[in-house]
Amino acid sequence: MPTLIYTDALVTINAIDLSDHVRSVQLNYEAEILDDTAMGTSGTRSNRPGLKNWTLTVEFYQDFAAASVDATLFALIGAVAFPIILRPVKATVVGATNPNFTGNAVLESYPPITGEIGVVGMASATFRCASVLTRAIA
Repeated sequence: MPTLIYTDALVTINAIDLSDHVRSVQLNYEAEILDDTAMGTSGTRSNRPGLKNWTLTVEFYQDFAAASVDATLFALIGAVAFPIILRPVKATVVGATNPNFTGNAVLESYPPITGEIGVVGMASATFRCASVLTRAIA
């Protein structure tokens, strides 16, 4: 049974590869579920899929250097949609066991400074869909 242990995921935000600063990444993909229950049914609701939605949450090790985490993300709050690219394993070619996810997103939230004494500085960012999420295996 194949398993994946995350050690080298690819996370590219607006053409900047921030993979080496990622602690965790979570891509959520869902469809709205619409109730289409009509009178005269057997007492059970009926549902159908609606619009799709996706969000991306990334926890970064904060870095204020040029072209790093803060320089990339701070400029994206309130900006137009930008491309993201995600892959489970950065160093492995795109394929059936290493799909490439792409789409355009907007940055919903980014706290540039957060932390407490004696801990590594972190920055969590939440991205919301601005286009279709594409999954490629070739």
